[in-house]
Amino acid sequence: MFRQRGIEIKNAAQLSSMRAAGLIVGEALQLLAEAAAPGVTTKELDAMAESHIRDRGGVPNFLGYHGYPATICASVNDRVVHGIPDDYALGSGDVLSIDCGCSVDGWHGDAAVTIGVDDVAPECQRLIDVCAGSLWAGLAAARLGGRVSDISHAVESYVRARGEYGVLEDYVGHGIGSAMHMAPSVPNYGPAGKGPTLVQGMALAVEPMITLGTIDTIVLGDEWTVATADGSRSAHFEHSFTLTPTGPVVLTALDGGAAGLEPYGISIGRIA
Repeated sequence: MFRQRGIEIKNAAQLSSMRAAGLIVGEALQLLAEAAAPGVTTKELDAMAESHIRDRGGVPNFLGYHGYPATICASVNDRVVHGIPDDYALGSGDVLSIDCGCSVDGWHGDAAVTIGVDDVAPECQRLIDVCAGSLWAGLAAARLGGRVSDISHAVESYVRARGEYGVLEDYVGHGIGSAMHMAPSVPNYGPAGKGPTLVQGMALAVEPMITLGTIDTIVLGDEWTVATADGSRSAHFEHSFTLTPTGPVVLTALDGGAAGLEPYGISIGRIA
């Protein structure tokens, strides 16, 4: 069922399949975050992700997407998103963003995490922490009957209150469901109270991307990798979620979002 400018509304069975996909993605990201260490290549991380997803009965949904050649995106340091895994060996101090997705029964999950490899500079760890916090601020702002830009405003407000960071505008979150990228777009900036109404059955992927410098980006020669124009470090976090009458369910969080939403006094809901 579609309404509100082509936004897909899922039923409980479809959301349950998205939750199954989300759990596989969450497990894969946890596995990769633990494995990322000096000397490990991003191609090795990609192989681990594909193996885990297939072993758990999922289908890697990045692989082959518009010709993308890998199961994960692995973006290091000034690479913001869409980095292609290769023979690059991680070094101590690297900032690594891993974006991962899969589908179960045709229903999609998509999430990302940024980690500091070994011993990272304090300003880089702060960048990572602020980006992660802004994701949860955005998720906590979502309410049935609210608007998509309530999420956007919460993300930006969280970041702006914590320092001089670049909040990317050219790359945004998105709807998700029977396809990985769907309407509506979910920007990480702007005023509250705008955009489509948040309704039961909608599923969104919220993904703040921030930098230590400019918001300007370039696409590298592989025609996928997005890097900061000034070479500054970047961070990227993402979760897919839905809203129920009993509260939000973060589909790609292993605990459904309980720990991240608890500081906001929000209890997670239940997919009927």
